[in-house]
Amino acid sequence: MSLRMPEPDNAILQRRERIVAALRAIVPGEGVIAAERALRPYESDGLTAYRQLPMVVVLPGTTEQVADVLRYCHAEGIKVVPRGAGTSLSGGALPLADGVLLGMAKFNRIREIDFDSRVAVVEPGVTNLAVSDAVARAGFYYAPDPSSQIACTIGGNVAENSGGVHCLKYGMTTNNVLGCEIVLMTGEVLRLGGKHLDASGYDLLGLINGSEGLLGVVTEVTVRILKKPETARAMLVGFSTSEDSGECVSRIIAAGIIPSGMEIMDGPAIAAVEQFVQAGYPLDVDALMIVEVDGPAAEVDHLIERIEKIAHGCGATSCRASRSEDERLLFWAGRKAAFPAMGRISPDYYCTDGTIPRAKLPLVLRRMKEMSAKYGLRVANVFHAGDGNLHPLILYDANVPGELERTEQFGAEILKLCVEVGGVLSGEHGIGVEKRDLMPAMFSEIDLNQQQRVKCAFDAKGLLNPGKVFPQLHRCAELGRLHVHAGKVPFPDVPRF
Repeated sequence: MSLRMPEPDNAILQRRERIVAALRAIVPGEGVIAAERALRPYESDGLTAYRQLPMVVVLPGTTEQVADVLRYCHAEGIKVVPRGAGTSLSGGALPLADGVLLGMAKFNRIREIDFDSRVAVVEPGVTNLAVSDAVARAGFYYAPDPSSQIACTIGGNVAENSGGVHCLKYGMTTNNVLGCEIVLMTGEVLRLGGKHLDASGYDLLGLINGSEGLLGVVTEVTVRILKKPETARAMLVGFSTSEDSGECVSRIIAAGIIPSGMEIMDGPAIAAVEQFVQAGYPLDVDALMIVEVDGPAAEVDHLIERIEKIAHGCGATSCRASRSEDERLLFWAGRKAAFPAMGRISPDYYCTDGTIPRAKLPLVLRRMKEMSAKYGLRVANVFHAGDGNLHPLILYDANVPGELERTEQFGAEILKLCVEVGGVLSGEHGIGVEKRDLMPAMFSEIDLNQQQRVKCAFDAKGLLNPGKVFPQLHRCAELGRLHVHAGKVPFPDVPRF
């Protein structure tokens, strides 16, 4: 679907020229992108169903430049959208036609590695995997590992509170970040936390993790690094039904076993991944669970035996444990390639993200099959089974009229189901624009107003990444006297081009 925008008048063009000139004075050289063709790579993030050219892109290289850009935009009332690697799947980095896109790609240095304190200080443009690579020589690694870890950046991980296949045991980004340097919309530089394990006062660091770029721009992150476990082994466990695999997840956790990772893929996902990676996945099963345990070798071997017994009690049709580190990595390589593998079986896919109580997995998987038949669209399921974080991949063809709209309706129904069974709208992808209009399904108007008051405390003019997360925006001045159902200011829909 495309919309033809009206030609800008001379006043708008002149204002844009003034903004571009001012930004070039702050970030000289090639730090400002204004030509339409050069802006195209920034028109979308990983949620490619939504596209919008930014007014201008600026690529600062220092905290001082970030502060100067934000200070100027604040003074002039110009909206700003921060962007990392653009791997967001919720439209969190979708640009605005009348806003500046602040790209953080030049912040790609690891500033310090302190093995004694078990921390690394990195810039937000450092990729997730690069942190583990940098500390591997000393036997350390960074635990959160999203599937896009080869490309996604630490700054984006903080913005979305990303998880990964090992978040069950080692936590999300918020559990592995000790400090941040952020720049507020006013240009003020704020330091939260540091190398120490705890801090007094309000947990502002907790607010920044998962704030989706609405509160400040991250320019430095102090992350926790961990010693690699002595042994790690993974298992491939096949089931004849997805419901059986969901039941197995619940029984493993109920037995007091906390695997380092536990993932499930259904039949369509298994077939696509095996063609793509050839990881040795069984093709005669309806669901495949990958479960990994780590620790001392004797403990790992014992837990493998216990998990196998539980799996067979849940109707597992096959169990296979890795016998070498290469084989363990191959098991995971297939899972991490699940999203790109979908290109083999569908021209387009829409990946949503919701989290449910583990005990509800069998019910939700069954309901999703019913929805698939209702909408006439295939769905491939890949999810972090241990913490109930679902990633349904709805397969569609954007060239078929009406399929994208049906896909969006399908995705919205899945997310409403997640909330209905006691879950939440997002586990790690964030709300962005994708789930923005679903927020009232989870939060009351009082809840949403209170969240916006927090936003106003950091960004009183509402200039930083506006249009994301909140389905209705209030002026900050109104929030002090706001009552339920009073003074609502509708926020326009995000245009799709």
